[in-house]
Amino acid sequence: MTQRPFVPYPDKRLKTICAPVDTITDDIRTLWSDMVETMDAMPGYGLAGPQIGVLQRLAVVDCSQERGKAVLMANPEILHASAQMRDHEEASPNLPGMSAVIARPRAVTVRFLNASGEMEERDFVHLWATSVQHQIDHLNGKMYFDNLKPVKRQMFLKKAKKMGAMK
Repeated sequence: MTQRPFVPYPDKRLKTICAPVDTITDDIRTLWSDMVETMDAMPGYGLAGPQIGVLQRLAVVDCSQERGKAVLMANPEILHASAQMRDHEEASPNLPGMSAVIARPRAVTVRFLNASGEMEERDFVHLWATSVQHQIDHLNGKMYFDNLKPVKRQMFLKKAKKMGAMK
């Protein structure tokens, strides 16, 4: 397992839609292990491939108190999202020192390819749901602040630049 470096925003890889994963291979499993180690070192609740420069639809999420319960996902897609929203302050190691409160569905049902190479459907709620949605955004070339209204987003990016968070 290797801790990987983060791609700094506004690197174009963070704005790229990732390629689907065809099969779960040993290379993918090694990459997932690296992603979990990198996520745990942040510390954070999830990590998506493009955050470390891997443009494949791979994500890991672990919102457990004790850690060690990471869900490994390839090609995750939201099948259902609750109408009830939940506000949560989100951030990213790709833009350190910045955060914003984002409203997302409180619960989601997600289908993904698991570590065994089987299609799995799982329900996520609260922080788990927020993190899964955050990672899927990354896989679709979006950052969490892309969910802000245009004026708020513009102010957010201006502040990030002023604070030196953007390269």
